[in-house]
Amino acid sequence: MFQAPYPPYDPTDPAGYDTVVKRWPIILTNIIDHVHRLLHDMTLEAQQVRESDVSKAEELSKKTTEGQEIISNISRLKYRMARDHELENIPEDGDILVAEYNAELESLNQASHDTWFTAPWLYAECYLYRLIRAYFNQKTHWRGFDPFSNQKEEMFKNSGAAIHQIATTMHELENEKVKLQGDPDKLEVLFKEMIQMCLWFVCIFDLSLLTHLSPSDIEHLQTVGKEAQEARSGFILKDDQGAVWSHIKTLANQGKRLDFVLDNAGFELFTDFVFADFLVTYTPYFSQVVFHPKLFPWFVSDVTPTDFANTISSLLSTTFFPPNSATSPDSAAHLQLMVTRWKKYIDEGIFVLATDIRNGQKMTEFWNGPWPYWNMNELAPELGQWLSGSGLVIFKGDLKLAGDVKWPVSTQFSTAIGPLAGSFPLLSLRTNKADVAVGIDEKVAESLDKKGEKWRVSGKYALVSFFPGRIIQ
Repeated sequence: MFQAPYPPYDPTDPAGYDTVVKRWPIILTNIIDHVHRLLHDMTLEAQQVRESDVSKAEELSKKTTEGQEIISNISRLKYRMARDHELENIPEDGDILVAEYNAELESLNQASHDTWFTAPWLYAECYLYRLIRAYFNQKTHWRGFDPFSNQKEEMFKNSGAAIHQIATTMHELENEKVKLQGDPDKLEVLFKEMIQMCLWFVCIFDLSLLTHLSPSDIEHLQTVGKEAQEARSGFILKDDQGAVWSHIKTLANQGKRLDFVLDNAGFELFTDFVFADFLVTYTPYFSQVVFHPKLFPWFVSDVTPTDFANTISSLLSTTFFPPNSATSPDSAAHLQLMVTRWKKYIDEGIFVLATDIRNGQKMTEFWNGPWPYWNMNELAPELGQWLSGSGLVIFKGDLKLAGDVKWPVSTQFSTAIGPLAGSFPLLSLRTNKADVAVGIDEKVAESLDKKGEKWRVSGKYALVSFFPGRIIQ
């Protein structure tokens, strides 16, 4: 398999160190607090039904005991992490990729890079979420539990104002639908606005990177006006929007498929739906969209199949979003119409979740692995074959494309993605929240460094990177 000519980032690097010392412990503490609150509620409920429903009281008691054991395991993990202890084998929990994670951990052990401060950052972060998964899976009453679901839901609820505003904007396109489909220039303007919408809301709604953000902060950040997006375009350090649009225009009226490799749930997934809806409903370039989730809770806020389904039902609910004076009856109606169309697309197979296609469950396992994506064709050949038939594959905010390797910033994007280059038309939309960054002019990077800007990790800057698929003669 491909080996990058540069070493991976590890927790001794500034961003990685901050992750191990601060961010991961906060995430673990939040899980402990969440489970503790659930146990408190279960204890009260058990007391209330003790006489009227003995069986239920016993089940609640068993679940409470298991929950206490989970808290103990996570507390122990937090202790070991802070003291740079060795990473332990993922316990066998009847779920995916246990052998693969442990085999990689054995290789790290042989190289003496198997502690929390010496393991490659990418492996360690993936390992952390797989281990958390195992802690819950080992308990009868907690198997499959998502410890981040409440966080994802609360953040989504606080997005109501922007969601309704975007719904109205999309509704206004209806009157221009016929004109738009025959006017590539107008479609290009809208396409670039969609990209910017997706870019900047990635950085806002990655919950693994947020510790404090109030509803008012969110509303302030969610400026969807044209002026705000024009101002933000100056923060795109690599901009292949023109190149990807040139590629898309060659796909007209061919019934092509778009594949979305999803990142964050909630509002970001909503914007992904909007983008997909735009491309299917208002352009002649795509007739189907396949959405690729993670199979289990991942990096706090990544989309799972459950999140995907809940997003549609939540958006269709008239009581999901808290009352907001900025939301009009018209915008609420516009949202209902738009999401009803999405549900119809799902029912008709125009919008498809990857786990629902043939061999989709097996193909989706790859996204929860600890590997760079450049190993796809060796480790998940069926997935690689599937994506090779796509008109365009959009990756949302995933540094695993470049392997979290210490590439020089001027490295070509096609070099950094290794054997994946040319396998299929690939568009990466990424806000900079980790050290790895490629395809950037060295002088630009040096200027930002001299200003003391943490441009690699702040989420203030972004990369729009495109590489076409190979032309088959």
